[in-house]
Amino acid sequence: MTTIYLIRHCSATGQAPDAPLTEAGERQALALRDFFQDVPVTRIISSDYERAVASITPFATASELSIETEPKLRERTLSLEPREDWLELLRHSFQDNSFALPGAESGQDATARILDVVDRTDGPTILVTHGNLLALLLQHVDNRFDFETWRKLSNPDVYRIEVVDNCYSVKRVWSDPACG
Repeated sequence: MTTIYLIRHCSATGQAPDAPLTEAGERQALALRDFFQDVPVTRIISSDYERAVASITPFATASELSIETEPKLRERTLSLEPREDWLELLRHSFQDNSFALPGAESGQDATARILDVVDRTDGPTILVTHGNLLALLLQHVDNRFDFETWRKLSNPDVYRIEVVDNCYSVKRVWSDPACG
């Protein structure tokens, strides 16, 4: 059995790769540290975006684990340009996982990207990623997760995924009470 703790990053100042955590996000990162203090984890893999790494740094420091950064855990690119209709496009992409705007990434492609990381995990591992990518993985392992699941995610959020003989079970194990 492989156990993966899938974390959506803490509250950040924006969407840019170098966007830092907000003050609330820094407090959330400390709460994540406390949450995981008695959880046996042997590996941490994070998106290389600053907000993802900063979300797990307090736990990594306390547990003396290194943080491996993995570009495959970056947020999905829904569109190459800002769009006013992005929410409807995102909703549509959950209904049709092959949908992609020109030059952007389909849900199917983004899911394959995170599954490649999941397939290379062994032992109890924390994966720190972003909301859309996290929701796509949840939808892949359990089709009850959908666009509405994404809408209800908090920053941060934690799901435990257990993999036994290529069968997945998923459970939400922590969310910021102030967010959702």
